[in-house]
Amino acid sequence: MNLSLLSAVYEPEAHNDFVWVVIGSPWGLLALWLVLINVAAFLAFGLDKWKAKRKEKKETVRRIPEKNLLLLAVAGGSVGALLGMRVFHHKTLHKVFKFGVPLILALQILIPFGLWLYFTVIR
Repeated sequence: MNLSLLSAVYEPEAHNDFVWVVIGSPWGLLALWLVLINVAAFLAFGLDKWKAKRKEKKETVRRIPEKNLLLLAVAGGSVGALLGMRVFHHKTLHKVFKFGVPLILALQILIPFGLWLYFTVIR
């Protein structure tokens, strides 16, 4: 059996650097995290809305706690949470969510921008 043929099958190709860009770069990891956490937040709002409708008929359904929904937004999923609120019409009347999630999103945009401004322009 030709060992060079086997090693060629298992060796990564040099022109396929996408995995390295995502895994090996802090910006790639950040982008991957933001995509995953926003999808999770969006789906959590949808699941909680579904459970809320189902709880009217069946009392044993356990809902997602509000603190967990807010924690998903704080962890970087504020865009997904905001979209979930709008798409599923869920938690839109609660003041904590109505004002809190947009405020979290604003802070998640302004704080990194302020740090970038400080470290590149001001300092």
